[in-house]
Amino acid sequence: MSNLKWNQPEKLRALLAEVVSWKSMTLSEGERQFPAKLQAKLQNLLYFQQLPDQLALHEADFRRKFLTALYKHPNAKETICLMSHFDTVNTEEYGSLEPLATQPEELTKVLRENQEALPNEVQRDLESGEYLFGRGTMDMKMGLVMHMSLLEKATVEKWPINLLLLTVPDEEVNSSGMRHAVPILLELQKKYHFSYKLFLNSEPVFTQEPMDRAHYLYTGSMGKLLAAALFYGRETHAGEPLSGMTSPFIASFLTREMEWNDSFQETVLGETTPLPVTLQQTDLRLLYSTQTPYRSSALYNIFMMKRSAKEIFDIFESVAQTAVAKCNEAYKKICEKNNVEPIGKVQVIRYKDLLNYAIKKLGEGFVNDVIADIQYEEGWDEREKSLRITDKLMLQCQELAPAIVILLAPPYYPAVNSTGNELVEACTTFIKKLAKDKFNLEMKRIHYFNGLCDLSYVNYMGMSDGWSAFEDNTPVWGDSYSIPFEGMQRLNAPVLNVGPLGYDAHKRTERLSLKNAFEEFPVIMETLIHKISRL
Repeated sequence: MSNLKWNQPEKLRALLAEVVSWKSMTLSEGERQFPAKLQAKLQNLLYFQQLPDQLALHEADFRRKFLTALYKHPNAKETICLMSHFDTVNTEEYGSLEPLATQPEELTKVLRENQEALPNEVQRDLESGEYLFGRGTMDMKMGLVMHMSLLEKATVEKWPINLLLLTVPDEEVNSSGMRHAVPILLELQKKYHFSYKLFLNSEPVFTQEPMDRAHYLYTGSMGKLLAAALFYGRETHAGEPLSGMTSPFIASFLTREMEWNDSFQETVLGETTPLPVTLQQTDLRLLYSTQTPYRSSALYNIFMMKRSAKEIFDIFESVAQTAVAKCNEAYKKICEKNNVEPIGKVQVIRYKDLLNYAIKKLGEGFVNDVIADIQYEEGWDEREKSLRITDKLMLQCQELAPAIVILLAPPYYPAVNSTGNELVEACTTFIKKLAKDKFNLEMKRIHYFNGLCDLSYVNYMGMSDGWSAFEDNTPVWGDSYSIPFEGMQRLNAPVLNVGPLGYDAHKRTERLSLKNAFEEFPVIMETLIHKISRL
């Protein structure tokens, strides 16, 4: 239709270039400004000029906001929630080209003229002229732009189903935007008397392995837990090493047990979670000293599908017990060889038990002050705060050392999956046939999206005992970090992720397929929504 602003490939491409140019790296000022710019853009639509209350900004945290835009058909109850995030990762890896990282048309031209240092497959894509490069083109502003186009067309053509556009900040770090959005989604449902039929995300296609060029759709998303450990030894002078025990000595045993430990792996519907790895291992001292290091920490990444936080934490504790058994045996042999008395045996302590011990010893008021002091440190993120709270409590309870204190740190992404749901199965079959018949495009189904996404915070199927282990053993829980589990249970519509094709998310070679993004993807998405409205 001629009065549509974003219905043609060239119009969509121009809109994408504009939205990408609004820099919105996580925790930047641009991220704070982005939703206001987007709101102004959507206010150009006649529908929201007539119904301004259905386009709104909502508070998240750190002065960040998220946006909702509701198209409500007067006779429709069923609603599709179109989900996206507008934050991106940083751009320093672009080097001298960083000023062009969010100028996709210009960046693509410059890369084409200076492609010698790029991998062969990237050079081939540049030479083809079929890709648009730039931060956020793929992950995931094309998804947002697509949703804007669908919303506009629905308001003009009066589609017989409700569409709620939801776009949030912070997906790339803690998913704070989505966690704050959960109660708003429930409020809107109550206010406008509708029901959620589907949560439809448009995260881009993620490769399953290097050089993968397949196009996927996803009927779920993997979960993730960040298991953490504080290693607490006994300090001594480096000239008298056996008078104490270093924390790196203790840490080496747990890290060796955790790295690539297949006891954490799950295989569901023929798909397997990646093996756990260490994301960070750090000395908690801030300065160099000839005093031996006796306090250090580690963070371990664990993916999940069917298991709850409780099950994962129980496995983590079991692995830690195996590690300390090996550590104690090795330490005993060292002491025997050097004819010295051991300082003690390393033990494993859950954070919940350390907290209760500290409260009993020091008083609840003292412990609350310790936590409040750490929370006041604005320069520390939730992971650092979790470790520092644990460290402060252990400094006051050194009689428990040597020890490994095990805990959990943000973020926690619960796994979500709608495979087998009647609507989702019908959508999956329909999309695959449509793509093949119309574009000769083979689309494959993945049951669990491997990139992690905000779908984790809707349609939560877990029980309260499953998440209680997370609440009990996460030091920042209830202060600077929380998850609205009960609200997520009430958002019980199925999930689906259908997004554009691109490559190299989070790399300087991030790029978007032009043909798929501006010719195939729009047809698939619009036809899908019309199909859902008839089901």
